[in-house]
Amino acid sequence: MKTLFYIVLVPALLLGSCQKTPGPLPGPKPINLDQKSLSLLEADNAFAFEIFKEISQSEEDGKNIMISPLSISLALAMTYNGADGETKEAMEDVLHLHGLSTEDINKSYQSLINALLSVDPKVIMEIANSIWYRDDFSVEDDFLNINKTYYDAEVTQLNFSDPASVDIINQWVSDKTHEKITKIIEQINRDDVMFLINAIYFKGTWKYEFDKNDTHEAPFYDENGNFLRDIQMMMIEGDFNYTSNVFFHAIELPYGQGNYSMIVMLPQSGVSIDSLINNMNKNNWETWMESFYNRPDFEVFLPKFKFEFEKELKKVLSQLGMGIAFGQNGNADFSKINPNEDLFISSVKHKTFIEVNEEGTEAAAVTSVTISRGVSANEFRANHPFIFVIKEKFTNAIMFMGRVTDPEAGL
Repeated sequence: MKTLFYIVLVPALLLGSCQKTPGPLPGPKPINLDQKSLSLLEADNAFAFEIFKEISQSEEDGKNIMISPLSISLALAMTYNGADGETKEAMEDVLHLHGLSTEDINKSYQSLINALLSVDPKVIMEIANSIWYRDDFSVEDDFLNINKTYYDAEVTQLNFSDPASVDIINQWVSDKTHEKITKIIEQINRDDVMFLINAIYFKGTWKYEFDKNDTHEAPFYDENGNFLRDIQMMMIEGDFNYTSNVFFHAIELPYGQGNYSMIVMLPQSGVSIDSLINNMNKNNWETWMESFYNRPDFEVFLPKFKFEFEKELKKVLSQLGMGIAFGQNGNADFSKINPNEDLFISSVKHKTFIEVNEEGTEAAAVTSVTISRGVSANEFRANHPFIFVIKEKFTNAIMFMGRVTDPEAGL
């Protein structure tokens, strides 16, 4: 059984506003980005559809899915500033960043963030970044300064051995998402040395709000046409941007002054959700967005919905080609974070929240990249339970064997 709604927060400005009486309303404000920033947007959208497709294929049928490609991209972009060699190249491949220098990437993200935050005063759009690292772990100044400068990252040194550190990081996440996502870290493992976190919060009021009096109970069906359950269906009538093709028909619902909008894509009869997702890519998306046209006196029915989603992205990103970054065997190269440690990404955790009702949409996303320390070629650190054996060299006779789980238990 498959439910209908698969939501993607695509890191790009969608179409303009529709028109509706009574009275003229402010229109969308143009955003002028340089060519390098536009190239970055194209890269982000290409990555968005690829990772959404991978996640969709990995999830069970019938489960609602929602990701924020922008949140994932920003968390990985901060991490990218610490990568070098083949690890850096692999991240460039997956994120489609070839052709842009590291400086181009950082400056373009800075320009994009500033534009998204300020374009529509009628929409709340907040983006926050942070870096948290172990207090006994040395971090290259250049790495921290770049992320402070271009991503406005808050940098905090913490005693990761103190259980309170988990609460401190999660409180930051909760604050930045207006308590829509309250936890991203369950625990800090002994080898974790850094967390790079992005948080996005969005609250948009529909440019043309639905009337609560027009919301009624209505049936909802699975994609095979079987009755699933009765749901709360909103309704509005007006002039809206619309398009249709062999895969779907779609409506655009603008927020605020029209810079932000929701595109709702309804598969045509005989077209499955999976088939539609498989045909979603950067080129098709651009063609589809150009095909919208105004439909006057159009009736729109949209369910109210609210859900959360979370996903560990390590496997997904590895399948896309970033596996080297997760290697614990010394293959990963994050020497620009610390050249003397064997560092790798041990986790990329992603959480999202969305609520859609008559007034508008509230959404949040958090992405956390965990950097951990592996076994260095020139270091042996017995900082967790171990076995010891006392033996004779030539006979290999064993005199003593033991397990140490607490070195100070008998002191």
